[in-house]
Amino acid sequence: MEVTALCFTLMVELLVLLVDPRCFAALPRVRPDRLQFFEYENVTVDCAAFSGSTEWRVMRKLNQTQPKRSVSWNSSSPSVSIHPAFSYDSGAYWCEDSEGRTGDALSITVTDGSVILDVPARPVEDGDHLVLCCTMKDLKIIADFYRDGSHLGTRYDATLTLPNVSQGDAGLYWCSVSGAGTSPQSRLGVRKQAEADEET
Repeated sequence: MEVTALCFTLMVELLVLLVDPRCFAALPRVRPDRLQFFEYENVTVDCAAFSGSTEWRVMRKLNQTQPKRSVSWNSSSPSVSIHPAFSYDSGAYWCEDSEGRTGDALSITVTDGSVILDVPARPVEDGDHLVLCCTMKDLKIIADFYRDGSHLGTRYDATLTLPNVSQGDAGLYWCSVSGAGTSPQSRLGVRKQAEADEET
């Protein structure tokens, strides 16, 4: 199934994390780079980019169980592709090394609904320019945007622009489309520039 997004403009200078084996605050990479997906999309979770002599593998804990699928799951591979993804693939995904040391987890949501919000998988930085896009399967829409329960406004192009991201923009985001439903909620992380510099 091909999903037509109204826009996926994300003008963000993404920080490439070169992770030392002693530093476990790193997040896995998700392709496409977002936290929400429609069912039948293809999703890849990757831990292969981490530096160091140890090998990392992808781990996950599902939000719900399905027949013949366990809640906890791990792979022996540093990169895992889900083709296609279903709602029961929603859950926490993280990287773990051979000694059991883990990085931070990402909460990935796969919905059988009609609306998603394009929230980047990795935290953005103070000062970045970010456009959040409310996407409905194959349709042009008018969307309402929310953060932490507050209505941020109605957008007739289904996009919410955050031109100069700050710590105050961090929070739980979602969007809704009248007559179609509400997207899942995803947390937008924002790092201070100093924190980003320390990781490079």
